[in-house]
Amino acid sequence: MTVDEGVSPVAAPSPEARDRALTGMPEPAVPLRPPPPGSPQDALAVRDIVARLTASWPTVSRMTVEAQVMSAFDSFRQAKVRAYVPILVERRVRRELRAICGDTPCGPRDGEERK
Repeated sequence: MTVDEGVSPVAAPSPEARDRALTGMPEPAVPLRPPPPGSPQDALAVRDIVARLTASWPTVSRMTVEAQVMSAFDSFRQAKVRAYVPILVERRVRRELRAICGDTPCGPRDGEERK
């Protein structure tokens, strides 16, 4: 019977990882690059934000909402951490729409369902 018997090959570390652990050297760093502006992730986020905001403010034209969302996204084009950009964009555009249209949206509020 060997030491490795009964250990699944998936759970066993690779020879490189074992060598690294023995030498105490850290794993090589992999630079995390944000997706470039205009990436598919940004396009999906824009589509989702525009859909939510046009549902909340049906009296505002879709083109106006889309222009504001694109402008807000453009202001974050230099952001290195892209994970929070859609949230910040939506909050900014909601504030702008409240300023234009009044305090409350014409549709359901956040968390409310349409009847």
